[in-house]
Amino acid sequence: MLSADLLALACGSLVGFSLALIGGGGSILATPMLLYVVGLHDPHLAIGTSAVAVAANAFINLVPHACAGHVRWPAALVFAACGVLGAFAGSTLGKRVDGHHLLVLFAVLMLVVAALMLRGRRGGADGSYPKPRLFPRLGATGFGAGMLSGFFGIGGGFLIVPGLIFASGMEIIAAIGSSLVAVGAFASTTAINYAASGLVDWHIAALFVASGIAGGWLGARLAQRLARTRGALNLVFAVAVIVVAIYMLVRNLHV
Repeated sequence: MLSADLLALACGSLVGFSLALIGGGGSILATPMLLYVVGLHDPHLAIGTSAVAVAANAFINLVPHACAGHVRWPAALVFAACGVLGAFAGSTLGKRVDGHHLLVLFAVLMLVVAALMLRGRRGGADGSYPKPRLFPRLGATGFGAGMLSGFFGIGGGFLIVPGLIFASGMEIIAAIGSSLVAVGAFASTTAINYAASGLVDWHIAALFVASGIAGGWLGARLAQRLARTRGALNLVFAVAVIVVAIYMLVRNLHV
């Protein structure tokens, strides 16, 4: 039990670090870690537990980004509000699908997202602040990202960051900071839905949250440094997605 707790603390710090650094990687790292490192055996239990931990860590790690001025609040709130509706619908559907199949489908989706991020690395976003006329696009994109987030049982940062850039044209460091609003909202919706079905290990979730605070503050500092080099965060983001997606495919395709 003690070894499992220590492993949970170590994994939680990595989750917090990833969330603050690239706005994603929370659940997509937490779920495999809960299954293969901490030792939870039910994919749905791992998904529900990771959703609780990611929601809390996202809101905590939002603080340093907000203090640094990296959060575009109007865009973030519109995106999150519309996404919560999609997250509820998606998580309700996701509980009915085999857990291992969910992981395989999500890994494939992540490879597509990584390819799009690498493709757009040269052009990048123009850093413009989202105008009111763009809010319908933000809402539609948020709903879609929320539905996929809920279906796969993730915070959705790997979907939200590209979605915010596509819908508003904001720079990636602002998209990362703003994404934590939506990540927290989406993961909270998924967590509530899974908790209602008894699919959350609250002890492990608490350990993830506690250790994620330190990792999150380190990740936020590194993100600010990388943001000064054009395309650096995009590259880190895409590589992280590819590595985890390939690992998940290898672990689950034979199941």
